[in-house]
Amino acid sequence: MKYSYVLLSDRDGKFYIGSTGDLRERLQQHNKGQVRSTAYRRPLRLIYYESCLCAADARLRERYLKTGRGGRYLKQRLASWLTGIRNNKLERH
Repeated sequence: MKYSYVLLSDRDGKFYIGSTGDLRERLQQHNKGQVRSTAYRRPLRLIYYESCLCAADARLRERYLKTGRGGRYLKQRLASWLTGIRNNKLERH
């Protein structure tokens, strides 16, 4: 299986979108600071993933999720969860 995934940075509240063949290992790499593009944004949480049968499909899905239309899809798909996160952040401050 190949995966497209979305991480949420607890530091800046922004998404990181990627694809991989080993989701658990890749998440560990992100959180250990071994990935240059996310090292300064740790800690990161896996909030969404999709599995694909081939790497090409996973990369295409990653590219789609990085577009404006894909971003809107993610926000709509995760709307209730994101609302809960935002509400919790507002209550803590």
